[in-house]
Amino acid sequence: MVGAEAATFVVAAVASLFMAWAIGAGSSGSTPFAPAVGANAITVMRAGFVVGILGLAGAVFQGANVSEAVGGDLIVGMPLSPLAATIALSTAALLVAAGVFAGYPIATAFTVTGAVVGTGLAMGGGPAWPKYQQIATLWVLTPFVGGGTAYVTARSLRDTAHERVLVPALAGGVGAITANIEFAFLGGPDAARSIAWSLASVAGTPSLVGRGAATLAVAAAVAGALYCDSAGNASRGQRHFLLALGGLVAFSAGGSQVGLAVGPLLPLIGGEIPLPYVLSGGGVGLLVGSWTGAPRMIKALSQDYSSLGPRRSIAALIPSFAIAQSAVFFGIPVSFNEIIVSAIIGSGYAAAGGGGGGVSGRKMVVTVLAWVASLVVAFAASYGVFAAVSAVM
Repeated sequence: MVGAEAATFVVAAVASLFMAWAIGAGSSGSTPFAPAVGANAITVMRAGFVVGILGLAGAVFQGANVSEAVGGDLIVGMPLSPLAATIALSTAALLVAAGVFAGYPIATAFTVTGAVVGTGLAMGGGPAWPKYQQIATLWVLTPFVGGGTAYVTARSLRDTAHERVLVPALAGGVGAITANIEFAFLGGPDAARSIAWSLASVAGTPSLVGRGAATLAVAAAVAGALYCDSAGNASRGQRHFLLALGGLVAFSAGGSQVGLAVGPLLPLIGGEIPLPYVLSGGGVGLLVGSWTGAPRMIKALSQDYSSLGPRRSIAALIPSFAIAQSAVFFGIPVSFNEIIVSAIIGSGYAAAGGGGGGVSGRKMVVTVLAWVASLVVAFAASYGVFAAVSAVM
């Protein structure tokens, strides 16, 4: 790449880093630990620091699926050009950054998807209807599945007589999910593997039955550890579980959200730069964003949306973690703001038998409108800007 092409690629790379910063400052940097901060389990500044480290790790070890989907599956017929990638990334990053500074969580996946589709169609590409159906299904189901699961879990945890057993059981379920997450560092050059697969292989039974047994073993170990940790001090065990959940969600956020920043660059690179290096660069952008811009949004989510205690915070993070990992596995761009806010609403409404639990109705309406507007505005702006620039050039 030389001359104008190289210059355009540099601009696209800078836009990608800016997008990664905006995501780290807003979505992946603020949402994972917001319930823990709301429950006074960790301070705002410490949460921003930890989530940045874990987000970087998630970007490197789990970022490939969503990155490839954003870069190649949203438009059919032609890859994004350097100009299209630059316009898409710049438009999306500006909208997300505006949401960060305004104090409202713009749905990053809505914004990036709208911008990429807008520029892709303006280029003359065709719509990828099957992928759009997958994305729309997840986006529509997330509030109901996440919020509903959080509501049911929070209602169950209100029975303090059974929490000594129920909380470790929930931890065991989280352990089972974690055991089946595929990590790049556990597989070979072309395949990621899970903890369950690795344990079963060591035992000489890498079959479905062997992986199932390994999953049960991990779940039992996690549940047993939390049960012992909670003995004599239930609050301590809940706090430790909440922080562990925040870490898992932060890792998942990095794996999903980095693809929104670097995915549009992949058609430009064409294999010239190894994907792990691209993911690492995006992960560093998430890290810097988490350290410099996330505290503002952490405060907004933890204090403005609902007053959560440890139990309801746990209820909010469990479905958030499960939905995030499902999205990463299937390579579907998902907004962590949508996931976590839906879960916070569900757990918040579990208080007082559905009386609201401190949830701000006005804030929720404005947030949903911001999500919808981000998709529409990103699509229209990127389409219009690309068409105008192409007409001039």
